[in-house]
Amino acid sequence: MSKNGQTLKEALQSAFATGAILIALAIAFLVYFYVLGNPVNFEGGNPKGHGIPGNYLAIVYKGGMIVPLLISLILILLTFSFERAFTLRKARGTGKINTFVANLQNFLNNNKIDEAIAACDKQKGSIGNVLKSGLKKYKELQSDTRLDKDQKLVSLQKEFEEATALELPMLSRNLIFLSTIASISVLIGLIGTVLGMIRAFAALAQAGAPDALALATGISEALINTAFGITGSTLAIILYNYFSTKIDSLTYKIDEAGFSLTQTFASQNK
Repeated sequence: MSKNGQTLKEALQSAFATGAILIALAIAFLVYFYVLGNPVNFEGGNPKGHGIPGNYLAIVYKGGMIVPLLISLILILLTFSFERAFTLRKARGTGKINTFVANLQNFLNNNKIDEAIAACDKQKGSIGNVLKSGLKKYKELQSDTRLDKDQKLVSLQKEFEEATALELPMLSRNLIFLSTIASISVLIGLIGTVLGMIRAFAALAQAGAPDALALATGISEALINTAFGITGSTLAIILYNYFSTKIDSLTYKIDEAGFSLTQTFASQNK
């Protein structure tokens, strides 16, 4: 890919990330005010009053303005999870990787490098991109008489390493959002809970007399934030580890395939 093409791709990816975050925030606040805060969920149709008994939408609404932030974190988490799932599925390419590598080995054993390169184009995945780059170097080194065998092997290994290094950022892109949400979701939820508790006890103090029901209601509303925060953090940790494992597995297969082709080159150039 050309430098301009790479720059454009990075700009589009950055715009997608920014747009996804802004849209998630907008949706979260709309849900908070017009779904959770719908007057039909409250006694007398007043969102500032008590919710209708058993109406969980009203209970969540009473969690306060931290609630839409937590909802937006969950939406951001789901958005980038779907994006990573799609990207990693595309990075795996078509067909089984083991079968693809075995076919390349057969092409190379029969000195059909052009056919092997064409197979990489058909694979349409990260492993195909890396091996295609290596195969082009493989073909170039076969006709190079200036280098000895060891120099050629080093050059081929370096080509595979550089091609892999170019693919890795694409595989791990946007995982930072998942790891960040895993860290801050609980903290934001706790902030919301503390603010809710402050409001509950302040209201109780102003009432002048202990009101166990009002206090229990205020505490339950405040704990909504903690529940949302823990949910978001738990999902983020699970998804981050899942995608990290997928990336590690794919990277290992890329390295394994590159090593296999390097060994084939070494055996053919004794």
